[in-house]
Parts: sequence; structure tokens; C-alpha cells
Amino acid sequence: MSAIRLLILGAVRQHGRAHGYQVRNDLEFWGAHEWSNSKPGSVYHALKQMAKQGLLVAHEVAPSTAGGPPRVEYEINDRGTEEYFALLREALSSHEQKSDALSAGIGFMVDLPRAEAVALLRRRIDGLARWRSSVTDYYVPEGGPEQLGHIGEIMNMWVHSADSAAEWTRGLVERIEGGAYSFAGEGEPFVGVLGDDEPNPYATGPHPEDDR
Repeated sequence: MSAIRLLILGAVRQHGRAHGYQVRNDLEFWGAHEWSNSKPGSVYHALKQMAKQGLLVAHEVAPSTAGGPPRVEYEINDRGTEEYFALLREALSSHEQKSDALSAGIGFMVDLPRAEAVALLRRRIDGLARWRSSVTDYYVPEGGPEQLGHIGEIMNMWVHSADSAAEWTRGLVERIEGGAYSFAGEGEPFVGVLGDDEPNPYATGPHPEDDR
């Protein structure tokens, strides 16, 4: 799945309406430009593409102060909301997700009810266990990687990756079940976006005055 689609839909949804600068600023504030492909050009391109696909509604507002075309603000619609939650559930439940998709899912998991988030993460744990078992059908970790020559180090890495991923996910489930964080329907959510007048300490450089 595409992490940037989830990130952008989630960012727009948190604002209600947002222009490209705000979305890019949010993603940089979250550090997403370091762990995903959310570079400035890809953010603006994805916004336009998702508007064409009917997931976002584009609104032209006041012209830019630089005298260019009107700034465009984006608003998520019903189709976009449906896509957002489908991507979010996939990101949390699939053991095959890349780290950027899982990171995006963790960033928005509180948009789900607590019990559903736990159930999705437990599905991820089950998937990791099945995947690990498929590796150990022909590689026995107790025998050490040398049993397969240096190629055994590949199998060893896979097994350790599955074990560490499962351990981390179990820890997250334990924290959530213990009452950590505020999930959907539980009161005021954590505010993870910057206000228009708040400086971004993680900004990668100057932003254009208008978003076209």
C-alpha cells in the first residue's frame, strides 16, 4: 500500500480543509520526510491526483500574495474517508507492510476505536507468527545460521526481524489495553498538527507562498 496516500488523507482529515503547504508542513513536523517518500513534490502531486480520483474536493480560494493563481484547499469527502480507513486498517493489520506504511498507521491509529485497533494489531501478530513458521519449515534457528552456509544469515535475519516485530507489537497492544492514548469516542484526541502561526522546527526549507 502507499504510505503517502494514508499520510495525506489523514493530514487533510485532521484539518478539515488544508492547502498543500499545511499538509507538507504536517508531514515534516511528523518527520515523515525522513521515513517515507513524502517529499515536497510528491505531496503536491498526490493531492492533485487524489482530487482527480474523487477522494478529495479541491476548493480555489483567495489568490496568492505573489499574484499567482488562486490557492487550492483540499477537503476529504465520503469516498476519501472510506479510503482513509481502509488504508489505516490495512497498515495496522498486515505483517507485510513496509515500515513507512506501518509508521503512518501508528500515527493515525487513535482515529479507530480502541478495541478495533487492538484487534488489528493482534492480526498483525498472527501474521508474523505464520510467516516465521514458513521460514522455520526449512531453517531451524536453534541450529544457527552456519547450517546453511553464509546464506543462513539471511534466514537468521528474517527470523529475528519477525521476532522483534512481534515483540514490539505485543508491547504496543499491552500499552493500549492498559489505557494508553485517547482513541475514537473517548474524548479529546491528541492534537498532532501545527497551527497556521506555529513555526515548524523540522521544516526542510522555505515553502512557496501559494499552492497550485
